[in-house]
Amino acid sequence: MRLTRRLLLKSVLISLIWGVALLQLYRQRVPPAFNLPTAASVQTQHPIVGIHTRLMGLDEPTIRRTLQQVREMGATTIIDLFPWAVIQPRSANSYEWTGSDMLIAHAQRQGLTVIARLDFVPAWARPANTSDRYLDPDHYAAYADFVAAFAHRYVPQGVQVLQIWNEPNLRFEWGDRAPDPVAYANLLKVVYPRVKAVAPDAQITLAGLAPGGPTGLIDPQTLSVNDLTFLKLCLAEKPPFDAVSVHAYGSVNPAEQAPDPTITNFRRTELIHDLVVAVGYDVPFYITEGGWNDHSRWPNAVPPPIRVQNTLAAYAWAEQHWPWMRTVGFWQFSLPNLTYTYADNYTFVAPDGTPKAIYYAVQAFTQQP
Repeated sequence: MRLTRRLLLKSVLISLIWGVALLQLYRQRVPPAFNLPTAASVQTQHPIVGIHTRLMGLDEPTIRRTLQQVREMGATTIIDLFPWAVIQPRSANSYEWTGSDMLIAHAQRQGLTVIARLDFVPAWARPANTSDRYLDPDHYAAYADFVAAFAHRYVPQGVQVLQIWNEPNLRFEWGDRAPDPVAYANLLKVVYPRVKAVAPDAQITLAGLAPGGPTGLIDPQTLSVNDLTFLKLCLAEKPPFDAVSVHAYGSVNPAEQAPDPTITNFRRTELIHDLVVAVGYDVPFYITEGGWNDHSRWPNAVPPPIRVQNTLAAYAWAEQHWPWMRTVGFWQFSLPNLTYTYADNYTFVAPDGTPKAIYYAVQAFTQQP
């Protein structure tokens, strides 16, 4: 009798465990109910104005509040990072879409277009003791599969512009090793056809490059590569792409200053455009990072009124002189917390949501013909 009772209890316990496991599996498949606002649209006279947000992974109230502020500022487009390591953290066979679903759903309700930056390598897709920017050729196909899955899910929802990697001309962004423009071109050759097979309307963009640097091939101290040099070597491999992302930082220079290969300024964008056109590509451009900093003690910063002046002048210059430019999305709208470094002074809104003077200046600009 005791043995029978023991077996019965064991059977009930096993059934409960299986029931809980199945419930968890079911719950993961049920789309979460987001707290979405009523659908709205951006009111602007200057649709070229965009902004880099970095909201992926934050809580829903912060995302909702921030995107409402973005819309009210008059920006039409956000650029945000959708990390591979967050969406596919465990293996090539599982996806965690909740965070990206939430961000994109809220952006759509605010009437905003989303440009997706796709990088950060999960631990399962790189060798041990490497950084989350380390992607070797053995895992190009796995990354391409991730981008294709992202495109299949979100391109039909309007997320068409997909930026492949970020600043691959920097040692840090290329996995703490010397950047390799040929390897980056080869990555595009793997990603492009895989994505187009499932989402023909996707726009695959070249990654924005960190501007400037020594004009030689490799800086022996930092292992970074000059952006123009990197781009020339990459384009020589004839990689496939539909658009180009640019990081257009102004440093201490005015927005209208003429481009010069030895100077980091806003119009350096024209040098990048010239290189792309020279090898036969006629594609749209997107500024996915850039702008000016107004930290009081950082040597690459300008006073706050000059930051405002340069920012508005940059939007106007792009509208009037660059018919190939679709979006000017400066870095960055806000940070979740103060860093107590110069990074705080790229933002348009304080961590608690309080707009800065530059926010109000851009808002006024977007409403004026």
